[in-house]
Amino acid sequence: MNRGFTLIEMMIVVAIIGILAAIALPSYQDSVRKSRRSDAVVMIAKIQQAEEKWRANNTAYTSDFGASGLKLSSSDTITSDSGFYEVKVSQPSGSGYVITAKAGKTQSKDTGCTELVMTISHGNASGSPAQCWQK
Repeated sequence: MNRGFTLIEMMIVVAIIGILAAIALPSYQDSVRKSRRSDAVVMIAKIQQAEEKWRANNTAYTSDFGASGLKLSSSDTITSDSGFYEVKVSQPSGSGYVITAKAGKTQSKDTGCTELVMTISHGNASGSPAQCWQK
């Protein structure tokens, strides 16, 4: 009586593992990209809080990250905490501003969500594209 596996049995197991990996890997990568969006959302929330604090003491919002209280450089664009997005504030006025987070290289395959935009106008915030702001 021979013990062990035949070559056919081993090939079947390898084929099954290959099929499962081919199905699971894209789904896993999509989940990772979605979870990395939180890096942009967190940075946008920090900027919103700093902007509101700034606006409470000034007549208009600011695009200067150094002045806004974030203790960041005063450049136009900053990198998010985990480094997946480049974030900037544009169109600051007395009534609103726009925060844009653009995906970096590692996040560039997040189709449809490579640019997250939060528009604040007269105290109302709206994010676009809408599907990128969902859980």
